[in-house]
Amino acid sequence: MDITEHDEGKKVVNAAGKKLGMVSKVEGQNVHVDPDPGLTDTIKSKLGWGDADEDTYALNQSDIATVTDDEVRLNR
Repeated sequence: MDITEHDEGKKVVNAAGKKLGMVSKVEGQNVHVDPDPGLTDTIKSKLGWGDADEDTYALNQSDIATVTDDEVRLNR
């Protein structure tokens, strides 16, 4: 599943639909997820100003099952 910088700011959910965080940054094949985004982080990601730091964790695009207008759903 291809994910792009346009998906920054979307919520990330597991296969059961439980929210895990928000896409904070997309860099090539790596997707950085903020597990506890605040309002500022959410706004920055939607504007394309997100970042990858020690508060995020990385996923590979192969971990992603689907991408919709509202969310990124993982395989597990």
